[in-house]
Amino acid sequence: MSARPEAEAEPDAAALRAEIAHLEHRVAQAEERRRALVHIMGDLNESNRKLGEQRKAMLHILEDSHQSNLKLGDSRKAMIHIMGDLRETTQEMERREQELREKQEQLVQAGKLATLGELTTGVAHELNNPLNNIGLFVGNVLDQVRLGRFEKGSVLGELEKAMDQVRKATAIISHLRTFGRPAPVTLEAVDVDEVIERSLLLMQEQLRLRGIEVELDLCSEELIVLGNAIQLEQVFINLLTNSRDALSESRGKTIRIATSRDGTLISIRFADTGPGIARDVEQRIFDPFFTTKEVGTGTGLGLSITYSILKEHGGRISVEPKRGRGASFLIELPVMTGPPPEEPLF
Repeated sequence: MSARPEAEAEPDAAALRAEIAHLEHRVAQAEERRRALVHIMGDLNESNRKLGEQRKAMLHILEDSHQSNLKLGDSRKAMIHIMGDLRETTQEMERREQELREKQEQLVQAGKLATLGELTTGVAHELNNPLNNIGLFVGNVLDQVRLGRFEKGSVLGELEKAMDQVRKATAIISHLRTFGRPAPVTLEAVDVDEVIERSLLLMQEQLRLRGIEVELDLCSEELIVLGNAIQLEQVFINLLTNSRDALSESRGKTIRIATSRDGTLISIRFADTGPGIARDVEQRIFDPFFTTKEVGTGTGLGLSITYSILKEHGGRISVEPKRGRGASFLIELPVMTGPPPEEPLF
C-alpha cells in the first residue's frame, strides 16, 4: 500500500520540473520580448527624436523660405524702383545730350557768323571786281548804241563778258549764303583739296591785304572723306584766321598748306612762320574760350569748334612739335571707304 504514493510523487516532481522548465522558457521568451520591446521603444524614441529635429529643421527651412520670399519681394520692389530711376536717368541723359547737341550747333553757327563778319571786307572786294567789270562791259555796249555803231557780234561779246561776271558774283554770294546758313548736317563725299581752295577763295583778299603768301602743296591723289563740306570749310577758315592773326607782327609772312594720304588716313598740315605756340599752352588751346589774344580781339572758340567738328567727322587735330619758326597743326581724317549713310552725321 505504501509503495504507490511514492510512485505517484515522482511523476509529480517530474511534472513540476517540466512545468518549471516551461515557465523558465516562457520567462526567457518574455525577457527576450521585453528586451526587443525596449530596443524597439529605444528605436522609436530615437525615430521620434530625429522626427522632431527634422520637424524643427523643416520649420526653420519654412521660416527661411518665408524670409527669403519677403527679401525677394523687397528685392523685386527695389529692382523695379531702380529700373524706374534708371529709365528716368536715361531719359534725362538723352535730353541733356540733345540740349548739348543743340548748343554745339548754335556754337558752330555763331562761329560761322563771326567768321563771316571778319570776311566782310574781303568779300566786298571780291564782289566789287565783277561789279566794276559788269559796269565796264555794259558801258561799252551803251557807247556803241549811242554812237550808232551797233555791231551785233561786238555787243553780244560784251554782254557775254558781263554775264560771266554776274555768274562770278552770284557764285560768291551763293557761297556765302550756303556757308552762313544753319542747315542739317548731311553726309556726302567731300574732296578735301576743293574745300581748302574754297576756303582760300574767301580768305585770299584778307591775306593779300596783310602781305601774307600762301604756299599750297596739295596731294596729286584724290582725297575724299565722308563729311560735311561747309563744316570742314569752317575748320580750314578757322586755321587760316589763326595763322593770319599770328603773322601780324612777323616779317616773313607765309602760310603753308600741305595734304597727303597714307593708306586710309588723310593728313592736312597748316603751318605758318609766326611766333609759334608756347609749350605751356599747347594742351589748352582747344579748350572753349581759351585764347592768347588780347581782350576784345578773340573769343577763344575757333579751335574749340574746330576740334569738335573734326571729332564728329571721325578725325582729330593736334599741334605738331615745333621745328624752327611758327606753328604747325596736323589734321587727320579717315578716307571715305563706303557710300554715305542716309542718316545725318549728328
